[in-house]
Amino acid sequence: MQFLCKEYQDGNPRVRSLVTETRIHLVPSLNPDGYELAREAGSELGNWALGHWTEEGYDLFENFPDLASALWAAEERKLVPHKFPNHHIPIPEHYLAEDATVAVETRAVMAWMEKNPFVLGANLQGGEKLVSYPFDTARPITETPAAAPRPPDDYEDNPELQETPDHAIFRWLAISYASAHLTMTETFRGGCHTQDMTNSMGIVQGAKWHPRAGSMNDFSYLHSNCLELSIYLGCDKFPHESELQQEWENNKESLLTFMEQVHRGIKGLVTDQQGEPIANATIVVGGINHNVKTASGGDYWRILNPGEYRVSARAEGYNPSVKTCSVFYDIGATQCNFVLSRSNWKRIREIMAMNGNRPIRRIVPGRPMTPRERMRLRMRL
Repeated sequence: MQFLCKEYQDGNPRVRSLVTETRIHLVPSLNPDGYELAREAGSELGNWALGHWTEEGYDLFENFPDLASALWAAEERKLVPHKFPNHHIPIPEHYLAEDATVAVETRAVMAWMEKNPFVLGANLQGGEKLVSYPFDTARPITETPAAAPRPPDDYEDNPELQETPDHAIFRWLAISYASAHLTMTETFRGGCHTQDMTNSMGIVQGAKWHPRAGSMNDFSYLHSNCLELSIYLGCDKFPHESELQQEWENNKESLLTFMEQVHRGIKGLVTDQQGEPIANATIVVGGINHNVKTASGGDYWRILNPGEYRVSARAEGYNPSVKTCSVFYDIGATQCNFVLSRSNWKRIREIMAMNGNRPIRRIVPGRPMTPRERMRLRMRL
């Protein structure tokens, strides 16, 4: 916060561009009660468990709804996407009940995410030095008699690992942070506490490293437009004050680079033919089975790797619009606007409902109608 404000006032062009063109939200602590416990103990007496849970005993990072398991169950039943969405999956009713085991901090963050159309996010943690990306949930193994046993350390073919449709984009975002860090990719000495799980890249899929259900990263991806990652800033979970300056230098360029990635991909407005914005329109990118929605002002943002994409905009009561949008290597999202025309599907549905939602038989000219067809025509008229 101090760096952004000072550099902005000093006229740093990079920081000025970032601040003026980006809505930046900073949360100093997601778990203030746990932080107080950890701060009182200090670095020598602190440990992984101390300060990890809230005062009520909740692990906030595993306290969000498990939407990934719901999505995979629907996929196995062939319900996606015609009956179960692949994006903006609703929160289960039992989770929203007043007596549900949900921390007040978790409810506050979820309400905050509902209010703001976030595009990119990161939760910053300590005790390790790597970047973790979704899915954090391990997909249950489907038991089949003919299935051959697989080695447990086989990353590419492990059936418990389920990649997101945005796997390549998540890897790019993670690499953008790790590669700019001064020491995160220097994994030749091994990991902070165990062996290196990142293949010397400083990044890892959460389900491979530390599988858990109900993470903030998975929830953000499946319930909102936000691509969220976990960034572990350094090996020491409670560094001394004298070490903070070096920790800042290690992460400064990474933080700036990561925030700039929100301007990579496509963005635009979805309006009707009168220029009025269309909220909650669906933006579909060909080849990526995960959609986003427009905000209340009809605007949308979609982080994408460089390439050419077939993009369509769809909304209830409108004809879809399709166009090709190109994403380039330079920072700066490509403008890709859509104008949707009204469709007559609403009227067609009304007519079908009047007919009991049965197909309306086409009358062939010149062929005499049967008594049953004549009766149906009279009822319709």
